[in-house]
Amino acid sequence: MYSASSIAIRPFATSDIERALKLWSGIEGLGLTESDSEEAIESFLRRNPGFSAIATTAASEVIGAVLCGHNGRAGFLYHLAVAESHRRCGIGTRLVGFCFARLAEAKIPRCNAFVYTANNSGNQFWLQSGWNDPTTWKVLQKHVEV
Repeated sequence: MYSASSIAIRPFATSDIERALKLWSGIEGLGLTESDSEEAIESFLRRNPGFSAIATTAASEVIGAVLCGHNGRAGFLYHLAVAESHRRCGIGTRLVGFCFARLAEAKIPRCNAFVYTANNSGNQFWLQSGWNDPTTWKVLQKHVEV
């Protein structure tokens, strides 16, 4: 067993990408897209240095991860995930807290999280953590030919 205090929260490094992708791919309700290649995540981390976070055990096992960035007006969280074996111990909340501290330092006044509608556990986490589910707007998306 582990102690929640023995879990380290630190900045997401490019060396964490492969282990984060492995974690994310095993999380029910979390979807990976073409924007989640190792190269794309490395680019995201370079554009948003120090904003994303990783949770590790004392044995350096990645058991939580979140991508965080901003556009100068609003922050964005992607792929918050905690291994099922380590849930309900505050690790997700600590990961989000790490991101919010960085957003506050950058004077970013609000943050958006992207969650699939069918991701029940994800939606439950966000709503219980005080996030709003606005009904006045929605996200539209169109793929860019690259």
